[in-house]
Amino acid sequence: MATLLFTGTYASDDPTRAALPLLGAKGALEAGHEAEVVLMGEAVYLMKNEVADACNPVGWPNVGEIMRELIGKGVTFYI
Repeated sequence: MATLLFTGTYASDDPTRAALPLLGAKGALEAGHEAEVVLMGEAVYLMKNEVADACNPVGWPNVGEIMRELIGKGVTFYI
């Protein structure tokens, strides 16, 4: 089992790109690995529920939903 680090730099400025590191972390967990997420730049605003819930990527679940799922599974977020 590996620990994988995913980095995000986008938020409401590009919701689809904001979702990509979170989806990668979710996939890593589903594959049996550990995941950690680093948010920097614009992405730090995703820590506000209002911002994360307003990010609706094309073809994927809401960013706020994904983040709550990851936090519920114990994923560490570095801000």
